[in-house]
This record gives sequence, structure tokens and C-alpha cells, in this order.
Amino acid sequence: MNEQLSATDWLDQGLKVLASRGFTALKAEPMAKVMGVSRGSFYWHFEDVAAFHAALLKHWREIAAEQIITRVEASADAEPVIAVLLRRTFSVRLTLERAVRSWATSDAVARQAVQAIDKRRLGYVESLLAAEGLAPAAAQARAQVLYWAFLGHALSDRPLPAAQLDAVIDELIRIALHKP
Repeated sequence: MNEQLSATDWLDQGLKVLASRGFTALKAEPMAKVMGVSRGSFYWHFEDVAAFHAALLKHWREIAAEQIITRVEASADAEPVIAVLLRRTFSVRLTLERAVRSWATSDAVARQAVQAIDKRRLGYVESLLAAEGLAPAAAQARAQVLYWAFLGHALSDRPLPAAQLDAVIDELIRIALHKP
């Protein structure tokens, strides 16, 4: 790579490092070496490692919540948005999700980022369920159950076979959209 890296280049590389090697590997020198640039390139964009970590968590939120919401809403046409969201979120690799949550167990800033994204995601799922006609209390309860299912799936290191995963997703959609 050349010396003209952007802050986003560093953040994208940081997410790759976080997902593959964990938060303890988020250091300027080793990342610069992998990217083929000097450590000065890192410090051109970030005051220090703490500033990089804060920007990285913000970047993760954008990718793991806002971009997903935008894509899901853009692709929902024949089926309810909640169904599209469940198919999307249960069908992707969640290595980065596990890595960020692991980081949050020992870092207050990461923990705050995880809490913020949990709140954002829960609110979004609740709004989708309310839009499907569920009463507010039912929408809130089902959103929580669906989110707990997502977290269990995300933190599991034993992926399901494709047919079994499809059956689980179909059942979650049925639960989400069932009207009492």
C-alpha cells in the first residue's frame, strides 16, 4: 500500500484485525507493518490508540447496525422487513460481533458501544414488530426474545447446518409475526 491511507482504511484494517486476532492486536506498529506503511500514517489520522479505538467502535456501529438497517429496508419488498432482517442477520458470519463483545468484557468504552448498539438494534426490531400491528408490550417482548436469539447465535462457536439454520430462521419469523 502507499502512504496515502485514509482514516477509513485504518478502521477497515482495524476491524479485520479485531475479528481475526482480537482487541489486544489493535496496535499501530503491527497494523502499519501489515499495511505496508509507517506508523506515522496511523498517527496522522488518530491522536493515539484510544482515539483509534473510539473511532473503530463508531465505525463498527455504522457497519453492524446502520448499514444493515439501510440494506434491509432497501431489499424488503415481497416479505415483511422483520423477515428480511432475520434472514440477513442469522445468515452471515458474526466473527466481528463476537470480537467486539469479547472486547467489551474488559473495556468500558467498548462496553458502552455494545450497549448503544444493543439499544439501537432492539429499538429497530421493536419498531418493525409494531409496524406489523403488534401491541407495544408484545412488540417490546418479542424484540427482546429475537435479540436474545440473535446474541446466542452470534456468540455460539458451533454453526448449524444450512437446512437446520433455515428452519430456525423460519420459526423465528413465525414467532415474530404471529398475532395473538
